[in-house]
Amino acid sequence: MKKAVVAVLSALALTTSIAEAKEWDKVRLAVDVPYEPFEYKAPDGTLTGFEIDLGNAVCAEMKVECEWVVQAWDGIIPGLLARKYDAIFSSMSINPERAEKVLFSEPYYNTPTGFFGPKDAGINPADPATVKGKIVGVQRGTIQDTYATENYKDIADIKRYTAGDDLVTDLQGGRLDMVVIDFPVGVSSILEQDGGDKYMALGDNVQLGEGVGVAARKRDKDLIEMFNAALATVKTNGVYDQINDKYFEYSIKK
Repeated sequence: MKKAVVAVLSALALTTSIAEAKEWDKVRLAVDVPYEPFEYKAPDGTLTGFEIDLGNAVCAEMKVECEWVVQAWDGIIPGLLARKYDAIFSSMSINPERAEKVLFSEPYYNTPTGFFGPKDAGINPADPATVKGKIVGVQRGTIQDTYATENYKDIADIKRYTAGDDLVTDLQGGRLDMVVIDFPVGVSSILEQDGGDKYMALGDNVQLGEGVGVAARKRDKDLIEMFNAALATVKTNGVYDQINDKYFEYSIKK
């Protein structure tokens, strides 16, 4: 009798496993836009940027159709868990708090965090006395948000934004004294834009987190394995470097 029960349970387990197995012929990737130069919309409305190009190259390597889904950052992990898309390919830094909720790939880039403000701001981010009483902008839920909270919460007014371009707009409108943001994003969205000569990088950059990875639901280990294999290939066959050089004058490869 026990053997019969075991056999039935084993059959049920096998059937469940087969039913849950997924053939990844199409992968929906969530991306927060704009976050130039990593992801943004071209004048014709199409998505472009470093991660868009890299994601498309990785999908081609995995031989799957890639569909991009635009999602605001503060809802990007809840949307993944709610199965609105299959993975997040959007500059998500790997950290222990997020790793409790999602499964990460190996990191595919790592860039420093920078501080930007008006040239006459008189701010040194490493000197609390110069930050005291200032208004500091960050994107909500990012590692820069965590950094600013840990370092400036008792001395400055921290303003949090859903979208990265909103904090840049407020900096340019004189409503912020400093923003804490990925260094390449600050260069692209602040220093290289019209009127960028009024601003500068403040102090030294800092390196935060373990790098950026693709995030998926914890049950989708096979998908993350596919991403790891494809990322390893494009890092070694020259494709990653070609995409990198299109957007940056230095390597961000991790």
